[in-house]
Amino acid sequence: MISRRRLIKLSAASIAAPTIISSAAWSQASAWPNRPVRVVIPFTPGGGADTIARLVSIKMSEVLGNQFYVESKPGAGGNIASEFVARSAPDGYTMFLAGDHHATNNHLNPNLSYDAVKDFEPVSLIVQYPIAMAIPANSPHKTLADFIAAAKANPGKMTYGSPGHGAVPHLSAELFVRAAKIQMVNVPYRGAAPGIQDLIPGRIDSFWNNVAPMVALQQDAKLRMLGVTTAKRSPMLPDLPAIGETLPGYDVTGWYALFVPARTPKDIIQKMYAGAKAATDDAIVRKRLEDQGMIVVGGTPDELGKFHKEDLAKWGPVIKEAGLKSNE
Repeated sequence: MISRRRLIKLSAASIAAPTIISSAAWSQASAWPNRPVRVVIPFTPGGGADTIARLVSIKMSEVLGNQFYVESKPGAGGNIASEFVARSAPDGYTMFLAGDHHATNNHLNPNLSYDAVKDFEPVSLIVQYPIAMAIPANSPHKTLADFIAAAKANPGKMTYGSPGHGAVPHLSAELFVRAAKIQMVNVPYRGAAPGIQDLIPGRIDSFWNNVAPMVALQQDAKLRMLGVTTAKRSPMLPDLPAIGETLPGYDVTGWYALFVPARTPKDIIQKMYAGAKAATDDAIVRKRLEDQGMIVVGGTPDELGKFHKEDLAKWGPVIKEAGLKSNE
């Protein structure tokens, strides 16, 4: 039998326990980071994600007083990196620079071993970027309206290509077809280079890709862009119309954002956000990102959480109606 004195001691200990745990959690957050932090990217080194991650990581290292380093885990359309981060310890030493695949893969593959919302905590929306619709330089279509009229006059005969099945450029084209009420044939490519090589001589009628790599090709009169997918015109190409000017309500942005595993302490997430915001506010980092065609955002964790859920909701019906599934 437990004595009254012993019962009082046990009750006191149970009341004090949450204070001890809370104190330990606070100590962990206040000491963070006391060792290097890895920033996982879902693609190979040398690409856009790698550039963004390195620029942000360098500044976060300066601001937060420990090394942030980039670790590449490519494959399966971003799913390998996503699963790795979802299963990582929620201790603040694994971050994830996710791309817009983080809003589409759950719809493309319902059997994923992770959940894009439940298994992650948002930190900051770093950048957004426009997709552009390009046509051959010698195409007879001078405007987006001309192109749509031709597609309506030739249902199911005109083609569009994109650099990756189920990626945002592909989905931008699918959304365009539905918004314009036209029928086109999808010609899938593995990467932008082979698609652009077919676009230039007119083997396909249009190609959808990130704006930045196509600027020089337009300047060299090898292709012609008809519009950007963002709601507003790109600061990089102010004379290029937004598709929404012809199709009201059309709005697609590619993006990269920082996430961490679910259950990462909120105090650590706030420190991460402060470091990321210092990076996106830095004039040099901003200029480097804008030179890549990016729109720098630097949003709060709550803003990213809301944006991510809205993007998930937008792409679900498009993917379902198009009958798209993962190729991986």
